[in-house]
Amino acid sequence: MAHQHKHHHGSNHGSDLKGRRLLITIALNLSITIAQVIGGTISNSLALISDALHNLGDTMAILLAYIANRVSKRKATEKNTFGYKRFEILAAFFNALLLISICLYLFVEAYQRLLDPQPVKGLIMLIVAIIGFLGNFISILLLKKNSGENLNIKAAYLHLLGDTLSSVAVIIGGVFMWLYEFYWIDPLITFIIGVYIIIHTWHVLAETFVILMQGTPPEIDLIEIKDRLQKINKVKDIHHVHVWRLNDTSLFFEAHVNIEEDFLISETDTIRAEIEHVLNREFNINHVTLQMEFSGCETGGDLLIKK
Repeated sequence: MAHQHKHHHGSNHGSDLKGRRLLITIALNLSITIAQVIGGTISNSLALISDALHNLGDTMAILLAYIANRVSKRKATEKNTFGYKRFEILAAFFNALLLISICLYLFVEAYQRLLDPQPVKGLIMLIVAIIGFLGNFISILLLKKNSGENLNIKAAYLHLLGDTLSSVAVIIGGVFMWLYEFYWIDPLITFIIGVYIIIHTWHVLAETFVILMQGTPPEIDLIEIKDRLQKINKVKDIHHVHVWRLNDTSLFFEAHVNIEEDFLISETDTIRAEIEHVLNREFNINHVTLQMEFSGCETGGDLLIKK
């Protein structure tokens, strides 16, 4: 059995900066939530209260993202040999579920408000919505640079993006309700915001689900890998193949490699090294575990790649 992997270490300074940005974002969103709850209650705006609930969910999501970011840096232990990197994936999955659940709840509230429109104090709603927009926009600027680093930060960023867009919608609705008393706009805005958020959150939910289920990553084509590996000299077949992601950056590959002859260990080492090199260079797989065999085990129902 052989194993190979490459490590990529980021700077502690960058990690600390990302943590500070998350903390500032948490403080901003908590302040916005409090302001919107007070403003929504006074103005009788469902859209504003909905946005407040949305912001509260986002505050919890970003707090969880911060905790996950810290926990994921812990070293591996005897009981957790892979370390805590997958904690970020769990956080991203929970965040996505939370956001979709909030939207579904708001749909019910908005439907009831459409059936029975309530007067809304548009000016108060407008002022509070503008405050919320400014706070959310600053938060987006803080996290934008790190939003592509992993699914956990991306989920938090999507929360904030949804908040900012919802604030814009609430501002527009506030203007119409203030000037024209179009109160039916209030629940309509809630529906539009919810649909937009669910569409953009579904991708994160689906991707984290695949990772947690240890499914083959969508960018990995096992047939293409087969076609490439079967060209390697002295490889008869490869079976018990598994490809999965520990998190959104670490790809793992394991397989049994059946060789054509009963070679010496030193010769099989050469074959193994070539397979690892191909997987790392051509498929960006950075953790490889191979079991070298001659007249290997029965494959049963497991994936078999033959020449």
